Amino acid sequence: MAAAQPDTYQDLSPRAVLATVIGVMIAMLMAALDQTIVGTAMPRIISELHGFEHYSAVVTAYMIASTAILPIAGKLSDVYGRKPFLLVGVLWFMATSALCGFAGDMLQLVIFRALQGLGAGVMQTMAFTTIADLYPPAKRGRVIGIAASVFGLSSVIGPLIGGFLTDGPGWRYAFYVNLPVGFVALAILYFFFPHIRAQKAADFRIDYAGSLSLVASIVPVLLALSWGGRDYAWASPTILGLLLTGVVFGALFFVVELRAAHPIVNLALFRNAIVSVALSTAFLTSAAMFGAVLFIPLFVQSVLGSSATDSGKILMPLTLALLLTAVVAGQGISRTGRYRPFAIGGAAMGAIGMFLLSRMDPSTSYFMVVRNVAILGVGLGAAMPVFNLAVQNAVEARVVGSATSMVQFVRSIGGTLGVAAFGSVLASGFAPAFRRALPADIVADVSPQPIAALTDAQLYMTSAGAKQLEAILNGFGLNTDAMIDAVRQAARIALAGSLRDVFEIAAALLLAATALALFLREIPLRKTNQRAAEPIADNGAELHGA
Repeated sequence: MAAAQPDTYQDLSPRAVLATVIGVMIAMLMAALDQTIVGTAMPRIISELHGFEHYSAVVTAYMIASTAILPIAGKLSDVYGRKPFLLVGVLWFMATSALCGFAGDMLQLVIFRALQGLGAGVMQTMAFTTIADLYPPAKRGRVIGIAASVFGLSSVIGPLIGGFLTDGPGWRYAFYVNLPVGFVALAILYFFFPHIRAQKAADFRIDYAGSLSLVASIVPVLLALSWGGRDYAWASPTILGLLLTGVVFGALFFVVELRAAHPIVNLALFRNAIVSVALSTAFLTSAAMFGAVLFIPLFVQSVLGSSATDSGKILMPLTLALLLTAVVAGQGISRTGRYRPFAIGGAAMGAIGMFLLSRMDPSTSYFMVVRNVAILGVGLGAAMPVFNLAVQNAVEARVVGSATSMVQFVRSIGGTLGVAAFGSVLASGFAPAFRRALPADIVADVSPQPIAALTDAQLYMTSAGAKQLEAILNGFGLNTDAMIDAVRQAARIALAGSLRDVFEIAAALLLAATALALFLREIPLRKTNQRAAEPIADNGAELHGA
């Protein structure tokens, strides 16, 4: 006789809770590892499938799809339960991983990566929401800290696994590796995670208009942020058209959600002071973190002249510091019941680390870079568990899926905006800084045309760029040892100056996040997920802590 299904998550046995958390963590690790493993394999993929022009599209397609699905999956899981979405998300991710491995050209890979991103987005929001279902806020901090550290772990072991698979059986196994890992997560979740609905599905109608207008607003904006300053000028008709399309559909989405009986995004969430402050702080933190961290290896390799291996290793101190601090912060929140000090202290420490990064120049030692990135990691790790927990604790339990998905959503948008903005700052600042760094006698003796040809920052970032640099110098008859040394030294100084601007802006964002965190109101962490009757309508409501 089959065991009776529990009515609430609180009725689960400790064994079922532990097994479910393990299954969720495996699913999270699988999605997090995919990005770092595939990133390592991309050069080999490009050389085999060709289509270098689609290089960035492989990442962009995945990112857009995973971001767009977040609020939709969060809302629907509040109605139909977490288990169906977790299982379908894992299955979908596995199936599309296999399709990516079978891809015969770059266009197919881009399409399959977009489909894979849908599964990753579902798994991402379901993971943090399921943790919220299983643990009350007072006990949730330590688990969220461990969950956050999964992303740090993936960035350490992902490149190692990706390199091993790419150099061994081949790059296709960078995708196939998701299959056995996914089967383990699928089996655990299927057998141990019961199907519990947070609401009655009969009382709910899917907000198709809201879903479509949401996707129609997100996709063009993310495309504009990804392409702007790189594939197209920011003022080009393509970028302006995409941004205008996003704004128009965003306004339409806002109107639709205000009138919908069951909106896909509960706009009442933003009337809650704790939710709005936490989401804004998470946005700023993610913009600074994902935007600036991307350029730290570039400093080590192109400014300090270290090897590609050393530049790849430089993020390890940051990751380890983030991982350990996230776990410690989660434990501290659970023990003290306070999350505001971790948000303030974490953002402030991150700002200090980013400011120290902005003080670096070509004479900076490798040890000093390690120290600076470790300080940054401590700050980001301390703040990381806070925002999910603060938002989940501030809302009524039956909308926790929507609320949690919004945290992931603003983080993804913030990271995308940070990467685009900092990339634009780097590109626009390099050329004038390069001209200023060239010796005066060279500027006087060399015509403007060859100098202009040397102001492409890409020439100084890869081995392929170095060969292209030599070809340019040969073409102008300038390929002398003195000229090569002068150009490379000027490029190092210019890159250091441009990266200084990037890190200073990131430090300012984290300083703003620190100031904003001061307004994060702290309410007691609930010791249970059950709350006295606080009816919350989907189309507007009083939210706990508002």
